[in-house]
Amino acid sequence: MTDIFPLEWIARAEARIAPHIRVTPLTHDRDRGVYIKWENRQVTGSFKARGAFNKILSLEAWEQRLGIVAASAGNHGQGVALAGKLVGAPVTVFASQNASPFKIDRMRALGAEVRLVPGGYEQAEARGLRYAAENNKTWVSPYNDSQVIAGQGTIGLEIARQMALTPEMTVLVPVSGGGLLAGIAAAIAGNAQPPKVVGVQAQASAFMHALFTRDSQENVPDLPTLADGLAGPVEQGSITIPLIKSMVEDIILVSEEDISRGVAIACHVYGETVEGAAAVGLAAMLTGKIKPPAVVVVSGGNILPEIHARVCADYKEIV
Repeated sequence: MTDIFPLEWIARAEARIAPHIRVTPLTHDRDRGVYIKWENRQVTGSFKARGAFNKILSLEAWEQRLGIVAASAGNHGQGVALAGKLVGAPVTVFASQNASPFKIDRMRALGAEVRLVPGGYEQAEARGLRYAAENNKTWVSPYNDSQVIAGQGTIGLEIARQMALTPEMTVLVPVSGGGLLAGIAAAIAGNAQPPKVVGVQAQASAFMHALFTRDSQENVPDLPTLADGLAGPVEQGSITIPLIKSMVEDIILVSEEDISRGVAIACHVYGETVEGAAAVGLAAMLTGKIKPPAVVVVSGGNILPEIHARVCADYKEIV
């Protein structure tokens, strides 16, 4: 398995980004039979900082000086902005005009120039790719890049050190473009007795699920979702697609109500603030689609406070 995406790449990424990211906590809920990896505690509030730092720190100085361009729903843009600031590189992020204002403000606060694009993430990504090519800038994909995937895979190395993984376990990972899922799957495949790795995606925007199950993302609905960080189609020919097909057991879908319940259980049971995209693994456990023992990767905590308060109030009685 590790020949598909060498473990050495992830180990190098870990050494490269170690001074700039946090080793996030992993907790064990014995009653529910679940371990939870809290990447909402990461710098910028999201796992995306790992891949962004690894990619940008691996660039040549001249590539950094050209200026860095990304497309983002918010979390990748924050990671790129922070890493760009570290190396003194100007950062431009293209985002949907419908992106979370909370995340847009945070990208700008970290020094990124944010350009809003009519439409959804697909349109923002297309505009960003074109702008980077036409202006000789360095493009940093949120998922379609081996250095980004290796950076995200460092979460898998941490999990394997923080607990004993067994084949009976399932590791649940949020998936959109697939950088996080591919990276963690590659890291965990290096274990002597690797567990199953399963992606979780919102029903409302299930593009990677469609690619995984039927090799096409044509005619996939792209509806509003609380898991805004998982929305939008996958770049054609993304390297994550064959990686996920070769290393991942399954991709399952959760509803908007499931996701809301996941956000609420993180709040009421664990005292953690998580965003919708990060709550899909918890949602999968709540629905019973995945049985314990399991490891849930909670990928981020950047949610508009008013939305978080409303969701948690709506599900006060969750257990």
